[in-house]
Amino acid sequence: MTAHGLEKTLPSHFYLSDEIYVLERERIFARDWYCVGRETDVPGPGDHLVLDVVGESVLLVRNPLGNLRAFYNVCRHRGARLCGPAVPGNAAPGGVINGKRIRCPYHSWYYDLDGRLTGAPYMATVPGFDSAEFSLYPVGVECWGGFVFVNLTPADAPPLADMLGGAPERTVRYPLAELKAARTIRYEVAANWKVIAENYNECYHCGGVHPELCDIVPAFRQRGGEGLDWDRGIPHRDGATTFTWTGTTARAAFPALNADERERHKGELIYPNLFISLACDHAAAFLLYPKGPALTVIDCLFLFAPDEMTKPDFDPSNAVDFWDLVNRQDWAICESVQQGMGARPHAHGYYAPMEDCSLDMRRYVERRLGISAG
Repeated sequence: MTAHGLEKTLPSHFYLSDEIYVLERERIFARDWYCVGRETDVPGPGDHLVLDVVGESVLLVRNPLGNLRAFYNVCRHRGARLCGPAVPGNAAPGGVINGKRIRCPYHSWYYDLDGRLTGAPYMATVPGFDSAEFSLYPVGVECWGGFVFVNLTPADAPPLADMLGGAPERTVRYPLAELKAARTIRYEVAANWKVIAENYNECYHCGGVHPELCDIVPAFRQRGGEGLDWDRGIPHRDGATTFTWTGTTARAAFPALNADERERHKGELIYPNLFISLACDHAAAFLLYPKGPALTVIDCLFLFAPDEMTKPDFDPSNAVDFWDLVNRQDWAICESVQQGMGARPHAHGYYAPMEDCSLDMRRYVERRLGISAG
């Protein structure tokens, strides 16, 4: 706390420095559970994705029993990428073959979809060679609410429940695991991932930056967004129940919601890279993919009930277009913050009292990096 009663933010160089970003890659993104998408992205046995997890190539597969597995995308023999560019000409392909096994394109070592080495040409007669010692390097994988999380250091990974905190209880009546993405928008934001998370964590900015949003949720502009009851949810204006241009929808509310949840907005920030905003008829999920100290790719998934999506007149545009405007307002102001923090005299910012939730980011980063920002 400073002499004038305001808490300091992280120092400006924490948002600008390559050195800090390298530390974050190792001590945050390689060690905490990192959201990479939805279970429906890998729907059936043999399906797979190649993911970029803050610079590490990860192979996510669904094994024959339907369970998700994840591995570093590297052969145990000589380090070739298992799933990578095709070799020119008629060379045999690498990667997941026929949804049953993984072939290295270099020397044709084969692995099953649980990562076990099942074939290595001409190695059976090599004295002392034990295929059990050459399984793929594992990556932790867990799911919650239909979201897939990976952990690059699975031997030391905390339980996913520790990262989720109270989110499962607060969202228990929303059918998150059942929802499907009707639309996804990818944004490239020239701002540090922490700037974006801090912005999500407060509504002090809402009155000036989001006039359309505040017309639907007047509480966001009252008293600078101070004292909002996020556990109960934030009320919409009279007659409004959701985030659309009119605040209304023809889509049915999720059936298990309580009376408050049918009329209020809820939000969750699950560190380090998942935001969820919940309305009575849809959810907007934000997956942050840091690409450097001043660039973050964000996938915004617009999630709806499958029953609604099968209706002939289903059209998510009234929610998607409204969110897209609000998102672009946020990204523009975050980019302005990123630019401004580079000013020579700007050593750090301050948190106003109504930005108390944003202090979580400072504390989280300090704990993970083992560095006091004071």
